[in-house]
Amino acid sequence: MGRLKGRGLPNRLGKAPSRMRAAADASGHVRRPAQGNWYKSARWKELRSKILKRDGWTCRKTGELLIGKYPAGNSPVVDHIRPHKWDPDLFWDEANLQAVSKEWHDSVKQSLEQRGMA
Repeated sequence: MGRLKGRGLPNRLGKAPSRMRAAADASGHVRRPAQGNWYKSARWKELRSKILKRDGWTCRKTGELLIGKYPAGNSPVVDHIRPHKWDPDLFWDEANLQAVSKEWHDSVKQSLEQRGMA
């Protein structure tokens, strides 16, 4: 009985929201999904691999080969050119993604974002 418990009964709360979509609060601010993390999804891993291959495993900003293993400075990072702020359209847009080195991403890119220039 344990395996079959609840099968065939309709959900009284309606269709569950997708865990892969960001939810907006009353003010319209989009926040990170409470359950599930897009960066851990199979879809992201596949897209990340596609972007690294597209960019030839080379940093678009420094021209450095991305051959290192994390946490090396020359390890690959797939970066969002425009911050997505958990907007699914911007997050999954291939044109908004670039391969960069961890060193560039953790220094220059973070500095630009903190100053509101990225």
